[in-house]
Amino acid sequence: MTAVLATATLLLTAGCSSDDGETPGANGSAAPSRTAAQSPPARSPATETPPAKGSVKVVRTVATGLNSPWGLAPLPDGGLLVSSRDEGTITRVDERTGKKTELGEVPGVSPAGEGGLLGIALSPDFASDHMVYAYFTSASDNRIVRMLYDAKKPSGEQLGAPDTIFKGIPKGVIHNGGRIAFGPDKMLYAGTGESGDRELSQDRDSLGGKILRLTPEGEPAPGNPFPDSPVYSYGHRNVQGLAWDAEQRLFASEFGQHTWDELNAIKPGDNYGWPEAEGRSGGDGFHDPLAQWGTAEASPSGIAHAEGSVWMAGLRGERLWRIPLKGTEAAADPQAFLEGEYGRLRTVVAAGGDKLWLTTSNTDGRGDAKEADDRILELKVT
Repeated sequence: MTAVLATATLLLTAGCSSDDGETPGANGSAAPSRTAAQSPPARSPATETPPAKGSVKVVRTVATGLNSPWGLAPLPDGGLLVSSRDEGTITRVDERTGKKTELGEVPGVSPAGEGGLLGIALSPDFASDHMVYAYFTSASDNRIVRMLYDAKKPSGEQLGAPDTIFKGIPKGVIHNGGRIAFGPDKMLYAGTGESGDRELSQDRDSLGGKILRLTPEGEPAPGNPFPDSPVYSYGHRNVQGLAWDAEQRLFASEFGQHTWDELNAIKPGDNYGWPEAEGRSGGDGFHDPLAQWGTAEASPSGIAHAEGSVWMAGLRGERLWRIPLKGTEAAADPQAFLEGEYGRLRTVVAAGGDKLWLTTSNTDGRGDAKEADDRILELKVT
């Protein structure tokens, strides 16, 4: 415990912000800014640019009484799987009634600081293999496992023994990354953090501060930009959100330190600048973000793509951002919704068409005492 406290004190003294950007600089409340992404792929003529202004309607509260929810995965036949960072459990929520059924506890999770049971994802062949993937912090590292989900077994016993497919991702009190998602290519993508050691982000031999691309078995995916490496992009600080648009282009959100949080269009092999650059720098060799925010307004976590826009959940910012897209550039200024209405927002997931699932994050140790409950919301967006 003494070592953990000493590490945390050292990081704070060094001015390194936590997962909700608690150390904004002079520009911490600056207005959102659009910047151009480098080398956008060709845009399909059939792609329609969304309107500059959109809307958000909270249709209903799906479930309440959640504890430190982090990952969210909709099941193909109905229901939502949600991970608890601090309890190390995965729970199924009936999206019609809100009933919660615990699948079980994931063995080996060691929650502390920003670490614990983080992102979850379903196998691209879930209908036949029933495998659930999870990214979590262990006693020694961050790792990815997969487990068989058997809904016919009793509550608490529905998860099979974890099979570790990838390990060795640096862990820390802060910046553990944690978002995982299968892409349109059926490869597994993972956003990692630099665990407070900023130099790891530029080291292509390190797994920290990267987006990784893996096969479902945990091997470096074919076609990765660096030979025999799982690294897909680098120069990240703490990647928290991953989503693809209708043209199969990847976008990612990440925390800044003092000045700028970022939404990036991801190009394989590109360097996103940290720690040499935070936000748009125009520096040679660095891929600038397509949008950036002062850290007091965002501290972004999960993202989703729907209705031609990226939707980005904000922790410290306590709002949902809409970023309309034109290819890999922002088509208009980002627009904020739900500001302060539900507290900290952690994960947003596309629910088909104009619907989104959204989770709050008020029981993660940084929420306001008046928001002592976490919930899943259903949204309708344009």
